[in-house]
Amino acid sequence: MNKKNIVAGNWKMNKTPYEGKAFMRDVKDMVKNTNSTEIIFLPAFTGLFDTHLNKPFHLGAQNCHWETSGAFTGEVSIEMLKESKVEYILVGHSERRQLFDETDVIINKKVKSIQFSKLKPILCIGETIEDRKSGLTKDVLRNQLVKNLEGIDSIKNFIIAYEPIWAIGTGENANEEQIYAAHSFIKSVLNKLYPDINNCPILYGGSVNAKNAKELIQISGVDGFLIGGASLDKDSFVSIIRDVENFRS
Repeated sequence: MNKKNIVAGNWKMNKTPYEGKAFMRDVKDMVKNTNSTEIIFLPAFTGLFDTHLNKPFHLGAQNCHWETSGAFTGEVSIEMLKESKVEYILVGHSERRQLFDETDVIINKKVKSIQFSKLKPILCIGETIEDRKSGLTKDVLRNQLVKNLEGIDSIKNFIIAYEPIWAIGTGENANEEQIYAAHSFIKSVLNKLYPDINNCPILYGGSVNAKNAKELIQISGVDGFLIGGASLDKDSFVSIIRDVENFRS
């Protein structure tokens, strides 16, 4: 995958299938002639079925199970997602780690299964406020990358999303120095693990909105955004896409 600018909208548990399709249709109508930015919609599972997108728009799932089938009530397999024309799968989001007790071992299983199925993982990593205050940010990010990517020979077609947990949904985003330092460190770790790959996009996520996106996209090492709340409003989401496109084009 050639390194491109990316704006991904994680809707979490919001929007019915009807609302989601109308939203995507409106955004497509509002965003035209996008040359350097890929847009990824990440609706809930019910919003994936019968959704057809063409470049630069792409469909992603918020989660998956690593097994192909079996007695896993409430879970969705990657093969099911592929039939819904999903290209990307989000994995390792802090809400999955914290609210659903997903460990690095589970996340690694998912990453391996996603790669084996030839879909594209969006791997989320990030530290808590306690980690940052204790000076452990780099240790946390390194450990998550090493453990979550264990057994992965290549990160071609991967996306990494840096999301400091203390900035998700809080209205407080990391400052320019913190974001630059984190993205630079992540890139250095990836280059050591995969010296032949240097084009893996690294997104920033954490209270990104229409007011701060123009400033945040100018930070060196930021290849786009993984957006939560601001991706639910079409005007806000389109404004962010335009800021990324205008800066990078």
